[in-house]
Amino acid sequence: MFLAAVVLIGLVVLFYNPTYEVSLNGEVIGFTSNKSELQSKINQYTQEDEEENIAFIQIDAMPTYKLCLLKKDIETNDDEIYAKVTENGTPYYKYYAITEDKKEKYYLSSFKDAEKVIEELEDKDSANQDDLGIVEKYGKELKKFTSVKTCVSKLYEEKVVVPTYSYSYAPASNYSTGSSSAKVSLGISLINPVSGVITSRYGSNDSVRDHTHAGLDIAAPYGTSIKAAASGTVTFSGNAGDGFGNYVIVSHGNGVTTVYAHCSELLVSTGESVSQGELIARVGSTGNSTGNHLHFEVRKNGVTYDPQYYTY
Repeated sequence: MFLAAVVLIGLVVLFYNPTYEVSLNGEVIGFTSNKSELQSKINQYTQEDEEENIAFIQIDAMPTYKLCLLKKDIETNDDEIYAKVTENGTPYYKYYAITEDKKEKYYLSSFKDAEKVIEELEDKDSANQDDLGIVEKYGKELKKFTSVKTCVSKLYEEKVVVPTYSYSYAPASNYSTGSSSAKVSLGISLINPVSGVITSRYGSNDSVRDHTHAGLDIAAPYGTSIKAAASGTVTFSGNAGDGFGNYVIVSHGNGVTTVYAHCSELLVSTGESVSQGELIARVGSTGNSTGNHLHFEVRKNGVTYDPQYYTY
């Protein structure tokens, strides 16, 4: 009995190899003699690859193994098994988004690069630095990356310096004849003449001036475009030597005029017709002013009215 068992074992060892039957989703896909090595290779495939920005690879199912005896003349097929298991692998990528006001703006491949963008914008004292952030992202599709240099260039915003200034009214020929807190119908629609930050409102009595403010001050970088708030005829364009510096007055008919003061450059002449939105001047700090801004007035029959009734 013992001898028969020994003979049987010898025959098994002679003709068969201990091996593993490999199945995927219940279907036999091959045999391997080294279960640990094959599974280790599959696990390695699913792991992070920093060079490719791959966080991990998800595969539909892992193989199962069953110990069995395989005839020695039958070969194992580890490579085929590996290919079958990984053929439908889905990579998930990891990258970093630079956000502004919580909206994703640009994407970078590493946290180090994203952090460098934020640091450089802080060093430049960008106006929007407090609104910027970094968010770690994962997705099936890899975003198009932007360089650190380009991100800094695109995101940088120059801080608007809030001006402090005082000035006198224009000469007698260009005076307003009074001011009113009421709202009257102009008979026309006005557009904002410049993009910027309102720094002084109509009717204010700041210590920087010796009179009630008759217009609206909008701070903006030097050279910013100033556009005609409505179509009309230029009745004054120049520098009268008063506190307004370089300025333009446009008549829109029915007694309605608008005034654009402290300009760095005047682009229209007296008597010229202008269309609504047409470029007429550029922001500056001429006259009695210590910061780049536009002083904007709305008048009807010589009386000034709050521009914010009609714009901004």
